[in-house]
Amino acid sequence: MVKVGQVLVALLVALLPETTAAAVAEPAPPPWTGSWETAPHGTTAALPGAAIRNVVHLSVGGTAVRIRISNRFGIAPLQLGAVTVALRRAAGADAVPGTLRTATFSGAPTVTVPAGQDLFTDPLPLSVPAGADLLVTVLTPVDSGPATYHRSALQTSYLAPAGHAADENGSAYTTAVGSWYYVTGVDVLGDAAGSVVAFGDSLTDGTGSTPDTNHRWPDRLAQRLSGARLGVLNAGIAGNRLLRDGTGPSALNRLDADALDRAGVRVLVVLEGINDIKGSPEATDPAAFATAYRTLVARAHARGIRVVGVTLTPYGGYSGYTPAREAVRQQVNAFIRTGGAFDAVADADAAVRDPAAPERILPGYDPGDHLHFNDAGMRAVADTVAAALVREPTAAAGPAPIAR
Repeated sequence: MVKVGQVLVALLVALLPETTAAAVAEPAPPPWTGSWETAPHGTTAALPGAAIRNVVHLSVGGTAVRIRISNRFGIAPLQLGAVTVALRRAAGADAVPGTLRTATFSGAPTVTVPAGQDLFTDPLPLSVPAGADLLVTVLTPVDSGPATYHRSALQTSYLAPAGHAADENGSAYTTAVGSWYYVTGVDVLGDAAGSVVAFGDSLTDGTGSTPDTNHRWPDRLAQRLSGARLGVLNAGIAGNRLLRDGTGPSALNRLDADALDRAGVRVLVVLEGINDIKGSPEATDPAAFATAYRTLVARAHARGIRVVGVTLTPYGGYSGYTPAREAVRQQVNAFIRTGGAFDAVADADAAVRDPAAPERILPGYDPGDHLHFNDAGMRAVADTVAAALVREPTAAAGPAPIAR
């Protein structure tokens, strides 16, 4: 079991690679820390007149919150009639009485978000505990064109067809939806030590885990790091690719918006590339992966952010599997393990593969599609990443360790 204190010291030392652990005092907490994120990847039909009550699960807590609203993929200015925030009362769309707050934007309760941009609310005084569910309700009074969203939330949110953004009682929210609309981040103000961004595709987004349980591997990692006051942000997009745009911009093209620009980021964890190998067109040159990974790491290091590389996991038995593609996966994993690009390596491949058939996931971790992970598999990946955050690296792992 990884000790929380070890994790905290390791992550903080990682920011100052020229010093020793004994010489490092814990830095002051960042003014804002990311507590929840989703990465938008495209648009869906707008819901004019409706209020969308997005349910989001925080990692770290704080004494105030601010909300990131996105019109990144919109083609017209987004008119917001109201945005409210409240703690969720048990399951469903009810708010904890007395916790509902109306957001403002430079002091105004309504705002227009330009096409292609994100906008933060003003700080909202609201004490939120770690691991809390938050209700972020967005009312769009008119049709502002396609809505920026995250399709596969694995979390039930709610829709009221005619307003009700300020209702504590959720009885008007009669329609369940499985996507997050407009809301792409929650930051908290408090004593959090910073955040870890989990950056990847459907394996990180949570496909295969049980909906409405927060059993994605980044959620499990957040539980492991809760005592260290570290937020965990999920920047996974199902179908996303490392090398080319497709379902959302490529990892290289969305790195700043979905990872490096987020509040209080200390560490970036990268699990991305399997869709390039099995996708169409398929990527067959391991050198292209190596170049992309090195580019991600260099851009993160320029911001003082350390990077954990996660090996690509097996998918034998999946419809896109071929022996030739498996050979590419093995070569890419060899680079992740020994190429020296990353500050540390989490060998998820070794953690979840079947020893009797290494090209396949262990049956106990396989939800049935031979590609994704069930809840047990998600826990195994989270444990592997948590261990990598404090593991003493080998010489092959590169010159900038996470722990010393």
